[in-house]
Amino acid sequence: MAATFFGEVVKVRSRAVTEEEEEEEEEPWARDNLEDKEVRQELEKKREVEVLQTQTKVSLEIPLLEQYPCSKFIIAIGHNAVAFLSSFVMNSGTWEEIGCTKLWNEWCRTRDTANLSPTDAFCVFYRLKSDPTIFLCQCSCYVAEDQQYQWLEKVFGSSPNRNLQITILTSRHVTDYKTPESSCNLPSPFLKALKTQTFQDAACCTLLEQPNIVHDLPAAVLSYCQVWRIPAILYLCYTDVMKLDLVTVEAFKPILGSESLKGLVKNVSHGTEILKKLVTRNEIQSNIYT
Repeated sequence: MAATFFGEVVKVRSRAVTEEEEEEEEEPWARDNLEDKEVRQELEKKREVEVLQTQTKVSLEIPLLEQYPCSKFIIAIGHNAVAFLSSFVMNSGTWEEIGCTKLWNEWCRTRDTANLSPTDAFCVFYRLKSDPTIFLCQCSCYVAEDQQYQWLEKVFGSSPNRNLQITILTSRHVTDYKTPESSCNLPSPFLKALKTQTFQDAACCTLLEQPNIVHDLPAAVLSYCQVWRIPAILYLCYTDVMKLDLVTVEAFKPILGSESLKGLVKNVSHGTEILKKLVTRNEIQSNIYT
C-alpha cells in the first residue's frame, strides 16, 4: 500500500507476482466487460427501428420511399397533429395502409395497428388509393434521438427522390417559444412555420423567428430535407395543452388551404364533427382510468 500526494491510499502491485496470477486477477474484470458488451448489444438490437409491410408483417429490406413512388408526403407527429389528419384528411378519401414502424425505447412501445386511437403509440404509413403517389404518415410515438437516423434511413433511404414535397405537422408546449414577451400574453394555441430553402410555396402562417428551434423527429426530418434539397415545410403549433385537445387540433385548420393539402379535404364541417367525436371519446376513455 502507498499514499499519493493527494492523500488517497492505492494498492501497489508487487514485482513478485507472476503473469499467471495477473491473468487470474484480470479474468473477473474481463468477464464483466464481456457481459456489459452483451447487454449493450442486446439493448442496441432491441432499439432497432423496423418498417414492416402491412400485408406480410415482414421488415422491408428496401426503404419505404424507394420501394413506392411518392410525389407528396404528409407527416403528422404527436397526438394533436395525428387527430387533425385523421379527422380532416383521412376521412375525405380512401387511404390504404402500406406499412408501420416497429420500435421500442424508454418512453414508448409501438402497438399493433388494429383499432388505433390518436392517443396510442404507433407510426403508420398510408397512400391514397385514387393517387398512390400521395403518402401520409401518422406518428404518435416518441422516436428517441438515437433512433431518428434509423427512422430516416428506413423511410427515405440514402438517396431520396428530390421530386417530392414534404409537409410536417407537430406541436410543442408554448413555454418552448422564445419571445421577449411573457408566455402568459401569447394567444395560445398559435401556428408557426419553418421551411427548407427549396420550398417555394407560400406558408399558411408566419415563419418561426430566431432564436427558436425545433426538436426531435420533426427537426430530424426537416434537417434531412434541407441537406438533400427536398422541398419541405414544418407547421408547428404552440399550445399550453399537450394531450389531445379540440382547440389545439383546430389551430392547424389554416393548413387546409395549403398546396400540400389541396384537393385532399372535401368537407371541413364533416371533419369538424368527426374531430369532436374523437375528442369526446378520448375524454370518456381517460375518465375511466382516473
